[in-house]
Amino acid sequence: MTHSNLIATVFRQEVLALSAYSVADASGLIKLDAMENPYHWPEPVILDWLESLKGSELNRYPDPKAQKLCATLRQTYAISGQFGLLLGNGSDEIIQLLLMALPPGAAVLAPAPGFVMYRQISRSLGLEYLDVALKASDFDLDLPAMLAAIDRHRPAIIFLAYPNNPSGNLFSEDAVLEIIQASSGLVVIDEAYAPFANAGFIDRLGRFDNLLVLRTLSKLGLAGLRLGYIAGNPAIIEQLDKIRLPYNINILTQITADFALRNTALFSRQTQAICNERAEVFKALSQFESLTVFPSAANFILFRTPENQATAVFEGLKSRGVLIKNLAPQGGLLKDCLRATIGTPDENRAFLKALRICLKQ
Repeated sequence: MTHSNLIATVFRQEVLALSAYSVADASGLIKLDAMENPYHWPEPVILDWLESLKGSELNRYPDPKAQKLCATLRQTYAISGQFGLLLGNGSDEIIQLLLMALPPGAAVLAPAPGFVMYRQISRSLGLEYLDVALKASDFDLDLPAMLAAIDRHRPAIIFLAYPNNPSGNLFSEDAVLEIIQASSGLVVIDEAYAPFANAGFIDRLGRFDNLLVLRTLSKLGLAGLRLGYIAGNPAIIEQLDKIRLPYNINILTQITADFALRNTALFSRQTQAICNERAEVFKALSQFESLTVFPSAANFILFRTPENQATAVFEGLKSRGVLIKNLAPQGGLLKDCLRATIGTPDENRAFLKALRICLKQ
């Protein structure tokens, strides 16, 4: 049997039709493509962290329920004990758990453009993935279209990123609440960028049995740990826990995340610095006459280049040592669009300088 015949025999057609998630090589470049916190920890904090790791028993399996870390998360983010809490290896794993729990062929709904993993994982599992275009003018929810899709398809899960990735905006709060009320399935509010938005739905969990709030520590400044968590109705969280792999949060992640969450003042200062820089970068980008720049409540900014110039600008920036995200190949509302993560002041200045050269301004 040839390799191609073997693959065609073994793997599902949904998997064969997919392309692997691609991550650009950022070696030697200013990395502004992945919405990471650009700031390191101060040396005294690093030393205290290393001290906290000394007692870790790497020869033992970690606490399967990460009880200490869960207690710290609840205390830090005011998550009441009446709600269930489940941790994942990044929020991606939790999205995968949610979708794995659905019956075959179930419908999954999300706005477009949105976080690509909703679609990627749904399709890999053979689910019916449906998207509803956002408003072209401001990337807000098209509420009538969303409600019509809910009524027609009765999705088992609706994902709403708040703020949205890749557009960076907060959807209308009233529209989100109406969607939650209209849905007979789960509504997952993905708050990956909550640290930069000063907005969220954690305090609404008690009002809706079908509401779940998904968050990650990656954007806060712990991308290397790969830790996400979801909170909501304990009966729903119990079902997800049945298919969560045991020991999915390793001991070093548990200790490090707990340590970090006990140093929230450091992350608050870094978050504020990023928000301040976001305002400066937005102001600078808005001065480019040829660009359309979209307001952001996240740690990145989406902007549209002149027609058919996005890829050339992207490559021009890369040749000058700056890597951002080229979204133009996705088409639709993202045609001609690029997305830049907010970096340090020096990184942002380098990006803007290179952009001026690329746009000849």
